[in-house]
Amino acid sequence: MIKRGLKWNFLHGMVLTASLLAASVQAQSNQGFDLNQAVARARALADKPYQKPASNLSPTFAAMQFADYMKIQPKSEKFEWRDQKTPFKLAFYHQGMQFNAPVAIHEIIDGRVQDVGYSTDRFNFGDLALAKDSTAHLGYAGFRVVYPLNRDDKEDEVMSVLGASYFRVIGKGQVYGLSARGLAIDTAMLSGEEFPHFTEFWIQRPAPGEKQLTFYALLDSPRATGAYKFTLTPGQDALLDVQARVFLRGEVGRLGIAPLTSMFLFGPNQQSSRRNFRPAIHDSNGLAIHTGNGEWLWRPLNDPQNVEVSSFEVTNPRGFGLLQRGRAFSAFEDLKDRYDLRPSAWIEPRGDWGRGAVQLVEIPTADETNDNIVAYWLPSQLPARGTPVAYDYRIHWTMDEPAIINNEVGWVKQTFHTDGELTQANLIRAFDGTTALLVDFTGGPLGKLPAGTQVQPQVSVSNNGELIDAQLQPNPAINGWRLTLRVKIRNVAQAVELRAALTANGKPLTETWSYQLPPRSDVQRTF
Repeated sequence: MIKRGLKWNFLHGMVLTASLLAASVQAQSNQGFDLNQAVARARALADKPYQKPASNLSPTFAAMQFADYMKIQPKSEKFEWRDQKTPFKLAFYHQGMQFNAPVAIHEIIDGRVQDVGYSTDRFNFGDLALAKDSTAHLGYAGFRVVYPLNRDDKEDEVMSVLGASYFRVIGKGQVYGLSARGLAIDTAMLSGEEFPHFTEFWIQRPAPGEKQLTFYALLDSPRATGAYKFTLTPGQDALLDVQARVFLRGEVGRLGIAPLTSMFLFGPNQQSSRRNFRPAIHDSNGLAIHTGNGEWLWRPLNDPQNVEVSSFEVTNPRGFGLLQRGRAFSAFEDLKDRYDLRPSAWIEPRGDWGRGAVQLVEIPTADETNDNIVAYWLPSQLPARGTPVAYDYRIHWTMDEPAIINNEVGWVKQTFHTDGELTQANLIRAFDGTTALLVDFTGGPLGKLPAGTQVQPQVSVSNNGELIDAQLQPNPAINGWRLTLRVKIRNVAQAVELRAALTANGKPLTETWSYQLPPRSDVQRTF
């Protein structure tokens, strides 16, 4: 589980030794820099034993609390490229807390590479009482990309790169929510997760008027190294093109490609056990998958009592992502955190990714300060040591979730989870001991079906559940349909898997709703 704060405040940076860094910068200055050079560095690094960096933080910075760390802010007049005719600017994160070793940041100018030197003059330290000699030997923990996204006269932060291999991006009118990262290793395994780190960055100075920003990153960890090329295109939807080349140092149990990390606490499909004025708290409420054979899947998220890992086998996926569906303000009622403005992230693979699975990890959390949802691509086979794992993909950061499906099929607007009930002869409703699930489908062909079309639900339930009833009725409020299921759970200590879709004339009208009732340890009864 990932403590949020800045979403990565327990993760560490890494850095080359000063002598290696100086030699590296000099060599790059002589020949420019591109992805091939980053790959060569990652390959060479993989042939060497992993070296864990030592912290260079003074006790004052190491013991710093989050509220004090947030007082260290970049000065806008000291943004990198402030004097350049480019809409992009760079600001930097200072070291502190668990960001205990600096990352190396370089700039590429006309094919030449030069170091972006650290200076305390770039930061405002607020009311922190810090001795000058306590900062002189420190450096940067990461960087931010600034761009006039919402207004021509206002510079907005559009990307944040901080902690391990984590980064976040937003489009127009959005606020930070879920994160992406470069690589995930052994997520939710008993051996413990390994968090690779971006240790070095090379950022291309944009030409005047250029609308894209390109940068490269070197990744390192005990069992993997990697070279990455990122191309950021700000806009209504932010686009981030990624080219990843990963080398394995040792065996891994799970190698997560294009990982996304988010938070789900509660919502209509899993209501809060405590009174809360907010109907929902989550950065994402479902995993969407577009399979290689064209099927669309939707998996609503849970905050389970135990760690749950779900795998969806796919060959050559067309896309997957953690989405925030149903983003009306009334769905959240939160003026402070604005969950209604947090983007979805959709991964669009480039080329064929072969056989593998989209894996979803759901981790118990007590509050919204923890990221407890992870999704990534898990390849079925990994190459031999020395041969790179190569994946190219685009990440869409969007609030237009229906556009992802593009009206191909109807989609699940909302899932409601409640106790099952029956209407008695006296018209009073009585609970009948079942679990009820209400699924609203809308969009795609559902709003323009010819009169008289017979819409049929296709429902399946795993062996631990018994389908008692399935009722389908039009839902004119959303120009769609509502499917109501009543299920009897045989053993609440085991999960129940459900799938449902709407069809007509033997053809699918909607994506497949794939839902899990997670096991419960607080109730011991069985039916």
